[in-house]
Amino acid sequence: MKNFKKQFGGKLTDSLTERYNKSENWKDGKFLNLEETSMSINFWEIPKLLYKQFSDKEKREPAKPLPIIPLDKKAFLLDDINFKYIWYGHSVLLMRMNAKTILIDPMLGPNASPIAPFKTKRFSEDTLNLIDDFPEIDLMLLSHDHYDHLDYDSIQKLKNKTKEYYVALGVKRHLVAWGIDPEIITEFDWWNDATFTDIKITFTPSRHFSGRGLTDRSKSLWGGWTFKTENQNIWFSGDSGYGTHFKEIGEKLGPFDFGFMENGQYNEKWHQIHMFPEESIQAALEAKVKKVMPVHWAGFALAQHDWTEPAEKFQEAATKNNLDVSFPKLGEICSIEDLNDKAWWF
Repeated sequence: MKNFKKQFGGKLTDSLTERYNKSENWKDGKFLNLEETSMSINFWEIPKLLYKQFSDKEKREPAKPLPIIPLDKKAFLLDDINFKYIWYGHSVLLMRMNAKTILIDPMLGPNASPIAPFKTKRFSEDTLNLIDDFPEIDLMLLSHDHYDHLDYDSIQKLKNKTKEYYVALGVKRHLVAWGIDPEIITEFDWWNDATFTDIKITFTPSRHFSGRGLTDRSKSLWGGWTFKTENQNIWFSGDSGYGTHFKEIGEKLGPFDFGFMENGQYNEKWHQIHMFPEESIQAALEAKVKKVMPVHWAGFALAQHDWTEPAEKFQEAATKNNLDVSFPKLGEICSIEDLNDKAWWF
């Protein structure tokens, strides 16, 4: 398989371990969540889960590939004051803020399981080619190192048009192994912040885990990002199970004008690391988010629910709680004020 070994990223070294050990979130040789977290899967259930994952795909994938609106680069770059964003499915977000272009978790590859014997195929086609039309990326942010968020092929295509990287603590080693200049990569522990051209960016806790192989589980951190300017406050939750950290984020950094909320790929067996839609809305309320948009869906079938279920249940829970919601089409240029509350997935 082409680039198979490179998929695993950078190796953990003694010097890196020594550095991670300085984090209060690193204990007994790994990063830990703020509250006890586990996955309820025993050895005997794995074959059945794998069969359902790679064979039983009815309703878990759309009947035909999801279209993506071509990028109107001029329109996207126009107007340097107001925040705008484009969603490309799953957790890929291209944002424009304070005259800067910011890209979050740009997994645009066709397969979310590049080291597995069977593919986890993307719902849209030729997504790597989207990168050719992207403007110059002033800042790329990476929330954690899982394959559905950090993609080798995407990073390679973006390498020559990305100026700077902000990443979760531990993710830098992967980028360096893939040829990115270490001088332009900044790592963040939870609650670390930096000012990027008048945008205060903070790395927030989430309840999840990390790893790209059998030996590096939880050897890098995971989390979300906030973006605060003079006029707006935006939050990207990152992958997370429900937990007490949401209220703390709201108290410390909220209220938020807009929140990109993790919503999808959930299952009772890994309930503590991925929220159900009702929990995603509850988390947004606790974090003091005024308007929400679900991400982490419409990209891949990584759980056993129908592919439209996350959006439908998210919308139902938002309505019940009188919370404004946005459902943009893939590739659509949007602002916070846009009324995108109509279901497009039927």
